[in-house]
Amino acid sequence: MTRYETLLISTLKRFDRLLHLLLATALVVGCVMVVWEFLANIAHTVEAGHLAGGFLSSLGTLFLVWTLSSLVAAEIRYLQSGSVRVQVFIEVAMITLLRQLIVEPLQVVTGAEPGVADTAALWHYGLLLLALLAAGIVHRLVGDAAFSTAPGHGHEAELG
Repeated sequence: MTRYETLLISTLKRFDRLLHLLLATALVVGCVMVVWEFLANIAHTVEAGHLAGGFLSSLGTLFLVWTLSSLVAAEIRYLQSGSVRVQVFIEVAMITLLRQLIVEPLQVVTGAEPGVADTAALWHYGLLLLALLAAGIVHRLVGDAAFSTAPGHGHEAELG
């Protein structure tokens, strides 16, 4: 390898590391903001006296914290070892689908989605359940596959 190529690769690695540190910082800020939203939802729920609906709405916000927590854990693993588990992305999709399954009926009941036909809402809910089932099957099939950027591994998938 030429000196130019070595310098270029070294510079790109440092830049990649900087981008991942920026991403980690953004994830922390996002977590703080979502937790703040959760606390504000609880305060608003207590003031309004709508405990059941407020609880479900706050639970939907907590699912966002769960999603961000999974991404933070994946970023920590990447920064420490240079590998990312493929399951993390499937888990994030599953968490998002679970959140939708909880929040959507609440939106229909509270009238947050006016004009939604019952049949269309049922189809949409059924499709969400089907998507969650498909994501669960993919999660099981993928196992512990990871993408690694460790020396000598490139960007190919490896089982770990």
